[in-house]
Amino acid sequence: MKKALGTILKYVIFLGLGIWIVYHMLSALSEKQRDDLLSAIQNIRLGLLIPIFIAGFLSHIFRALRWRLLLEPLKIHPSLVNTAFAVFIGYLANLVLPRAGEVAKCTVLARYEKVPAHKMVGTIVAERAFDLLCLVLIAVVAFTIEAHVISSYVADLTQSLSDKIMRHTVVLMCILAGLVVLVIATILVYRRHKETKVGHFMREMSHGIVSIIHMKKRWAFMAYTFLIWAMYTSQIYLGFLCLHDTQHLSLTVALVVLVYGAVGMIITPGGIGAYTLLVAEILTAYNINEVSAQAFGWVAWAAQTGILIVLGVCSLLLINVYNRKRHVEIAMDRK
Repeated sequence: MKKALGTILKYVIFLGLGIWIVYHMLSALSEKQRDDLLSAIQNIRLGLLIPIFIAGFLSHIFRALRWRLLLEPLKIHPSLVNTAFAVFIGYLANLVLPRAGEVAKCTVLARYEKVPAHKMVGTIVAERAFDLLCLVLIAVVAFTIEAHVISSYVADLTQSLSDKIMRHTVVLMCILAGLVVLVIATILVYRRHKETKVGHFMREMSHGIVSIIHMKKRWAFMAYTFLIWAMYTSQIYLGFLCLHDTQHLSLTVALVVLVYGAVGMIITPGGIGAYTLLVAEILTAYNINEVSAQAFGWVAWAAQTGILIVLGVCSLLLINVYNRKRHVEIAMDRK
């Protein structure tokens, strides 16, 4: 009960932060700027929203294909359709409650494929860890290529970095100490409860984490990963083309925006407020005026959120229909 209340409280706090960011951004604009913002959004090239939707759809399909590869070493072979439905529903759940999507993905796939959900938890952890590594690599590459543009921007942000480091050293040491204690506690709990349900859960989770190492189709996994991030980047680049003031921006700028947007998605539920704020902030380093930068941020956030809502809702409506038909076909084949 306390855990549930804590989760709800954190959600309310971060949702409130997102709403406050939206209010702060809009209230900081003059009345004319707000009119210009609305006009810029209304005048986007609507035809480009179709390829943006397609790129978003494909990114989730590639993610479903990659997840199936992670499940193979665990002897779980779900259909692509159910896996895709689970991915879509998971993203929809994340919009409602952060990190609920991971549970939803496993629960949905377990229900319709008749496989144990706990065995798949480790693969979700492995996915998240690998995606974080990819995001860091993309950030390094993008910031290196675009260093000539964003160096002054970064310099302004880090002007008093040394003072900040000194102030936060104690906090950093506490976090590291906490991580060490957590690792030790996990090991002790596993040793003590090795033969219980808790131990079994931890063992299955570890199997999922190392599933990448034992995967036979490593190159396919890497290819799907590349395609996932390529689709994400394509969405941003196509978004540039939607607005007159951002259409000249390059693919490498899209990578920079992708990194900032990903951080925004982590900060608040569904990235509300934070995504637009961070994206608009970095675009000003490329001499995009504040109104156009915010317009792009809102369009990009709305497009990505809209894709998740449409695909998630459709999946909820279709998954039962698909599986009823599938079970009928399987029964007929057995006769």
